[in-house]
Amino acid sequence: MTSTPGSAGPTAATTPPPPDPAERVRRFSGAERWVHRTTATLMLLCVASAACLYVPQLAELVGRRHLVVTVHEWSGVLTPVPFLAGLLSRAFRADLSRLNRFGPHDRQWLRAVWRRDHRPEARPAGKFNAGQKLYAAWIAGAVLVMTGTGALMWFTGVAQLMWRTSATFVHDWLALAIGIVLAGHMAMALADPEARRGMRTGSVERHWARSQHALWGEDRAGSRSPGPVRRTRAGVTTPDAAPRGVAETPE
Repeated sequence: MTSTPGSAGPTAATTPPPPDPAERVRRFSGAERWVHRTTATLMLLCVASAACLYVPQLAELVGRRHLVVTVHEWSGVLTPVPFLAGLLSRAFRADLSRLNRFGPHDRQWLRAVWRRDHRPEARPAGKFNAGQKLYAAWIAGAVLVMTGTGALMWFTGVAQLMWRTSATFVHDWLALAIGIVLAGHMAMALADPEARRGMRTGSVERHWARSQHALWGEDRAGSRSPGPVRRTRAGVTTPDAAPRGVAETPE
């Protein structure tokens, strides 16, 4: 092929090749990402509308209190719906099974966090680390409590005044706790771009998966939990049954 004058200009710079798909591994299915995004949207609506109801400055700025109350009530009622719809997905159910298992390596991960040991080999994790498992359990319980107390506050005729007063107290203070925990969750997500990319695109770099979730290959739904991690002579930490690779999430 012959070149034309000026073809060696700035546009002739070498373009880096696209990343090799083999270097990425599937982490979340489309259904799981939909559940996460929809639940996050509904919870943010709940928190934002609650702030507009309880913070005087925001209430004056937004106005239209009846509309804000309606948005808060219905976003709260709909928050569990994405989770229930996600149960139709085999990948979602498999990850729920992973989140519900807490093994010796998770205790080792928590001890490393307590000691502020940030070395990857000191924090062994399957597909989900111990912090993610605790967060998932806490937020699931909080949603149930918020839904129950919110229903008592919404339908004032179904409960006694004492019950409604107690429900209001629990609802308000738990809402504050949820706001703080969600802020921490988002801060940790902002600090880990590859984790965010995994939730956005469904896949992560294989190197990141092996570094941050070294036991992922052993942490499959229906299999036994990985044992405690031990250090080899080569300085590599492995579980009692070393993983042969990072398992891909089924569709």
